[in-house]
Amino acid sequence: MRARITIALIAIPLLGVLALSGCASDSLAQDYGTGGSNYTDNSGLPVVISADKRTKAIDFTGTTVDGKTYTASDSRGPVTVVNFWYANCAPCRAEAPFLQGLSEKYRSDGVNFIGVNIFDQPAGALSFEKTYKITYPSVMDVDSGAARIAFAGAVAPTATPTTFVLDAKGRIAARIVGQLESQSILNTLISDTLAESK
Repeated sequence: MRARITIALIAIPLLGVLALSGCASDSLAQDYGTGGSNYTDNSGLPVVISADKRTKAIDFTGTTVDGKTYTASDSRGPVTVVNFWYANCAPCRAEAPFLQGLSEKYRSDGVNFIGVNIFDQPAGALSFEKTYKITYPSVMDVDSGAARIAFAGAVAPTATPTTFVLDAKGRIAARIVGQLESQSILNTLISDTLAESK
């Protein structure tokens, strides 16, 4: 049996937009480094949704950093991890190695990772990906907002970073608002959701 993290997990229906503030500029990134309060809750604690309370599948189409078309419904695995980010968001930079590490760990299990960049143009996003050696794709959502619309009601569109774990049907199984402080919580969420499909 897999070791589990002892943590309070609350299942809630995903109705209504959470009133959360997000990263917005370089000055806010500096503020974050000094303990400022202009960011989302950075506790990194998850909200887990039990299978019987999960809503409809999340679907969106967008263009990746390298100009390819990404369609969520065509790219589902047993688990899909969706991370909302942008380059000048300090907590997004801090958690990038954790996301990359987990994408490598679960690649052979068919787990898909997709980033959703809500602010940058491709050049800025590509620079971030090179710096942090990110190998999974990111959709550029700044112009269309298609991904943010698809997740509307699950989290405020400015809440960055936010990470979702989708099940094999594309439904939200878990959400973490704020910076991942380590790999462990997301690792457990992926592992538990992956076990559902076996």
